[in-house]
Amino acid sequence: MEAHHIRISVSGTSAGAASARRRIAEEIRAWGTLLGSEVLDAAELVASELITNAVRHAPGGPIAASAALNNKALRIAVIDTSSDIPEVSLPDTDDEGGRGLFLVTALADRHGFDPLPSGKRCWAEFAFSAPLLAVATHTPQQRS
Repeated sequence: MEAHHIRISVSGTSAGAASARRRIAEEIRAWGTLLGSEVLDAAELVASELITNAVRHAPGGPIAASAALNNKALRIAVIDTSSDIPEVSLPDTDDEGGRGLFLVTALADRHGFDPLPSGKRCWAEFAFSAPLLAVATHTPQQRS
């Protein structure tokens, strides 16, 4: 059972990515009484990286970002129209980009991607060692 959920559309522009990153981060932080600051900071960075990658690599089609919190995990996901398989790599120190999935790998407990008929879903999860009992008492939240 999901206790909190947000899903937003992301325009394929850098301004759209910035707006989506802010909205997802604000929402996750609003759930912050349930999460520690370390998880909040890591989740914000992971959401930012996944959204930025989608806008950078699949700018032509619709992009959707979501975050869901339940009693066991916080899951962040981004759906885009690119069928390109994301690869984790560490670029040269001179490179200005290319560290996004490396950061996701380092910060999240689990991450991956799911092929979809018209693209893919990239996701990352932060697992909780003990159930968040307070989560079950909150009303689900949905935004479009």
